[in-house]
Amino acid sequence: SGFLCLSPNSRWLASAAKDGVLFIYHTFTMDILAEKHCHSYQGGGIRSMVFSLDGKFILVNGENDGALVCLKWKKIKKIEVKEAAFHWRSLLAILNKSTSNENVVLKSMAEWQFDPESTSESLPEEKFKVTEEDGNVTSVYSASTNDMTWIGQKIKKFYSVKNSISSIHIQITFYSLFLKKQIQKMMHENEQVPDIEKLEQQEFNLDIEEQERAQAEAEQEVARVRKKIEMENLANRYLQDVIKHECWDAMCVKGRAVKCFHMACEVKNYPLKERSEEELETLEKVLWLKKIETADLKVQKKNLEIESEIVLSKEEGEKAEEVTADDSVSYCLIGSLSSQYGGDTSILYHQWDLHTREQKVNQIVLLKDIIYKVKTAFNKEFDIVVRQKEQEIARVKERNLRIREILAQLDLQVKVWEPALTDDEIPERALTVQDSEIKVEKYLTQEEREKAEMLAELEIERCLAAMDNERLRALNDMMGGVLEVKKEDILKMDIPPPPFISKPEHVWNDEEKKIFREHEKKVKELSEEKEKYRRALENELKKLEASIQETTQNFDQIVCKLSERKVKLEMVIYQEELKIVNLVYALMLNEELDTREAGLHNFLMKKEKEKNLECGFTKEFAHVPANLLDELFQLYKHRPKTPTTEMLLDTAKPYGDSSGSAEDYKGALTLLMKAMDELDSPEHMPNGLDPSIWEHFCLARRNKMESEELVKWKALTLAEMQAFLQRRMDDNEKIKSEIEDIFQELTWLQEEKMKLQLNLTVQFLLRQGQVELESTEIPDYTDAILINKSVIEELNCSIMAQGEKKIASMVECKDFSKGIFQLEWEHKKMRMQIEDLKQKARDIVTLPISKDRQLFLTVLNYDSHIAHRVSVMEQALGIMDKLHKKNVKNRQKRIKELEKCISLKEQANYELSLELKEMLVSVSERRHIFEAADTQHVSEKIAKQRYREILKQKHLQSLVKEQEEQFEILQAEVERLRSRTFPLL
Repeated sequence: SGFLCLSPNSRWLASAAKDGVLFIYHTFTMDILAEKHCHSYQGGGIRSMVFSLDGKFILVNGENDGALVCLKWKKIKKIEVKEAAFHWRSLLAILNKSTSNENVVLKSMAEWQFDPESTSESLPEEKFKVTEEDGNVTSVYSASTNDMTWIGQKIKKFYSVKNSISSIHIQITFYSLFLKKQIQKMMHENEQVPDIEKLEQQEFNLDIEEQERAQAEAEQEVARVRKKIEMENLANRYLQDVIKHECWDAMCVKGRAVKCFHMACEVKNYPLKERSEEELETLEKVLWLKKIETADLKVQKKNLEIESEIVLSKEEGEKAEEVTADDSVSYCLIGSLSSQYGGDTSILYHQWDLHTREQKVNQIVLLKDIIYKVKTAFNKEFDIVVRQKEQEIARVKERNLRIREILAQLDLQVKVWEPALTDDEIPERALTVQDSEIKVEKYLTQEEREKAEMLAELEIERCLAAMDNERLRALNDMMGGVLEVKKEDILKMDIPPPPFISKPEHVWNDEEKKIFREHEKKVKELSEEKEKYRRALENELKKLEASIQETTQNFDQIVCKLSERKVKLEMVIYQEELKIVNLVYALMLNEELDTREAGLHNFLMKKEKEKNLECGFTKEFAHVPANLLDELFQLYKHRPKTPTTEMLLDTAKPYGDSSGSAEDYKGALTLLMKAMDELDSPEHMPNGLDPSIWEHFCLARRNKMESEELVKWKALTLAEMQAFLQRRMDDNEKIKSEIEDIFQELTWLQEEKMKLQLNLTVQFLLRQGQVELESTEIPDYTDAILINKSVIEELNCSIMAQGEKKIASMVECKDFSKGIFQLEWEHKKMRMQIEDLKQKARDIVTLPISKDRQLFLTVLNYDSHIAHRVSVMEQALGIMDKLHKKNVKNRQKRIKELEKCISLKEQANYELSLELKEMLVSVSERRHIFEAADTQHVSEKIAKQRYREILKQKHLQSLVKEQEEQFEILQAEVERLRSRTFPLL
């Protein structure tokens, strides 16, 4: 029999039964998420279970063992945790809201006390309502108008609690004319307002005592809230201290990360706690014990190898044994690669020798030490990379200083890339508060304010003293603050033009023209220097940026290699942790078997003791009457849970007459004798019979009847004795069968313990990718066998030999076919050569002969002919040069004429510029006239129209953007559904 239990968020279904095993299924797929053996079936299994509302814990109660097991999730999907937490928060919000609503209503429900003597006259039963609104709760009070005092007290109480201020004004609007008259009458008595028309809306001031009481209540509430907040802050601070101590102060190696400059790659170190003295003592004890065992094993081997002829010295022998051990023990047999990552696997027990519990416990201690050493070795490499990154950042900052100088000289507005360490890389930053993080104004004490004011005054005096320095002011005015011109200032240099540059060129004299040509030459040289220096700065900027890019990319490669190493290191740590898990499982299983064996031994002793007690009970209480013996025996076997009393027949004592049976026999015999006395009366005697014979007959008949009665009674006693014997034999057989079952289970447990000690779980490192599995499920290795490596190597050698033979035959066939293909190719080549030669012969026959070829063929001295032609062409070239120079002179004359025309045009342009100024003045006057005119509404209309068009365009752009986002969301959903429907694609 079993039962089911559903989690509060309806995502997990738990099933439990008397076997003590708890199964948890997913309600959507009905897959088994977890399985846990919580209680033993000997104790009745599981009685009840329940999920916590947040889904993090499960409580399981046993039937008879009196144990309560609390389970917590080890591995669970984040989305399921979020769903459970969201369900709990929503449920908690509903409960809190309901509780707060009920509390508000209960607080507002005060006792209604009526004072009939407070009114001097009875008022009609007109009703009104006063409504309180506080948050989400509304309370409505209804009362008759014959108790205005109660109304005032109720309103004063409500508003005093609601506002908690010293002076409270309450506005109440009464819509009943009768109430108006009564209130007017009360106000006339108090000499306040005599006009009835002013009673539409009046204000009433509360009395001083009520105000003081309300203020006292408010102060008490404030004190209570303040105390509550202080306690919450204290609890939060305590929790903060606990978390900080556990996650930060207790760590000898703080957790931090190192990131790449240009890639989204991040590597974290291993946070480590300082090992306690107890752990170190345990490790030292285990190492010492392992050393003793190793020395003992060496002595035993040395005794067994007495016949060896070569005896090395002690040190050389130890070294040789260590070398042979290291060479013989391969990584696959060790089951991990820890020796390659800082772990010493030579101190471990061999996986084939872990038979006892002490060896397994010691192996777990050694494996934990190896994991700690591996993590420590990685942390050292991690620290080196972190220091390297800090150095790289310092170098980049140094180069950035020069880059900013170059950008300032080139007058370029370019953002300089400045790398920095993040909070993950400097976790100490999260524990300190920077001044930039404080958004409110910093509070300064009186001493700090005085000190700040004094520093500000000193800074002002220093600036004034610097300004009064005549030498510095003269240097700034005359030479820009420097005594010599640096090369960096060449871009700021400029040659002033001569003063006559404003005059037209045609009016310049020869000296002015000479000065202008020198000025142009200097300007040209300066521009060339500027360009040269600018190119040098640009080249230097590119080199600096390339250097920064190269060094940061090299560092990124180092971080990527460190990330790859950490992945391999995680694999090594998981290998060692898998060993620990297997050893812990073996220890727990062995402990379970020992516990079960001890329980069976106790059960066996109990049964044997029960059997002996039943045998000795009859002998010890033999003097007790038989009719009470069974009842006493049943009472002796009685247990509190089954209070039953059974009355048995008098068959418990077959070894003699009991008092009860003798009395029964005598009573029956007495009744028989009484009946015989009636039969022996002389009335029944036959007629004529001698009385002496009748007496003898009666005596014989009486003796016969007595003997028959005795035989009948003895037969009943024998039947009861046989029934008692059969019952005792059945009980004996039952106890024997139970004892045999216990012995069988003990034998099975001993066999299982022997199998557990002999059938060890050995971890191997195998190369992946050698066998391609068809299914994606985890393969079953229950029928796998361990084959010696030599057998596989011999098989591989034979396979390789056969493969080489096959390859040789295939190469021979390929070479033969290759020769055939080569001959065919040569034959085809010859045919193509024949065709080519035939085509060349046809081309030669039809080849056209040009004049040059005819001259080459007909003229005898072809070289002299060519030389003559070259001389003629050189003469022609000289004539053309002379003509070109003549044309250049003409063009220069034309240029001078055009320059004169240009000067005339510039003079005309100057005159036109003067006219333009006058026209601008007239245009400005017309503009003022236009602005003074009433044409503003036209421009506003145009502006509004343009503004509406801009808004419309902006709305269309936002609509397009939203549609693009929806399209991206739908496309992502389609991809997700496609990957879910076709996972192989």
